[in-house]
Amino acid sequence: MAGVSAKTLVVYYSYSETGNTRRIAEQIQKETGADIAEIVPVVPYSNDYDAVVDAAKRDVNRDYKPEIRKLGVNVGDYDTIVIGTPTWWYKMASPVLTFMSGTDFSGTHVALFSTHAGWSGTVIADMSALCKGADVFAAEEIQFGTRAKAGTLVTKQAVVDEFIRKIRERR
Repeated sequence: MAGVSAKTLVVYYSYSETGNTRRIAEQIQKETGADIAEIVPVVPYSNDYDAVVDAAKRDVNRDYKPEIRKLGVNVGDYDTIVIGTPTWWYKMASPVLTFMSGTDFSGTHVALFSTHAGWSGTVIADMSALCKGADVFAAEEIQFGTRAKAGTLVTKQAVVDEFIRKIRERR
């Protein structure tokens, strides 16, 4: 944990309690000692996978920003912020769009990651564009298997480890 600022925060949205984005966010938190906060929509998405796929497509197509719960931390208290999102129809998940659109990242160091099952689309570019005034120092697209192998990491673990190393070394 040497080198990690005491003021590092991992913020993420994950569709499920066993989701891939949560898994990576928790790995980053564990290996860096950062604080962690989950983005939670006020109105949760369905537990039915197919219903969520339909809702995600609808939300992304209209740039919908669902209301989210307060994080429980003041993002402005952190020097470094790591933001993670699943990929929904080649875009960031709508709850992450809400968080990022309503947050001032000026003067912070930001690392971004997306999880996906084949192609991350424009997620990282879209997230970067919302980080006006920030130093986006690291970004990674992390691939997992498709539906039958949804929890299987496809991206090499060494790539994830290198991404975490960059966060750990950011002061």
